[in-house]
Amino acid sequence: MRILVQRVSSAQVLVAAEVVGSIGVGLLVFVGVRTGDDAVVADKAADKVANLRILRDGDRDESSVSAVGGEVLVVSQFTLYGDARTGRRPSWVAAAGADVAEPLVEAVVAGLRKRGISVSTGRFGAQMLVQSVNDGPMTVLVDLDPDH
Repeated sequence: MRILVQRVSSAQVLVAAEVVGSIGVGLLVFVGVRTGDDAVVADKAADKVANLRILRDGDRDESSVSAVGGEVLVVSQFTLYGDARTGRRPSWVAAAGADVAEPLVEAVVAGLRKRGISVSTGRFGAQMLVQSVNDGPMTVLVDLDPDH
């Protein structure tokens, strides 16, 4: 599983011009699921997001979303597994199919909520317009693949 985490002052997801998820200060989290991922990896991802110390605490970037009571917006993004090392068209073969990916993205959301975090989401499989105000900018890629 790969998660791209952005510290934001606000973010929202629109589907067909309707806001389906929005947050204020917190983290915009894009989740990519790989073939072979499971519920254990999803729980590790939720724990990592909940405790990643990249939110501002005064002048330093050292607090977690849990510690500051921030919000999280989770958006599924299979393109985190795009492989563009060769050719001009990315390959998506490492990305899990929707039947595997959707329940694991939901497991990440459930894991965050279990940890007491307010979570909004995009809509799995929909054409989404994601708007955000990246604070910093601060963007961190977390790769939970066992090979990395």
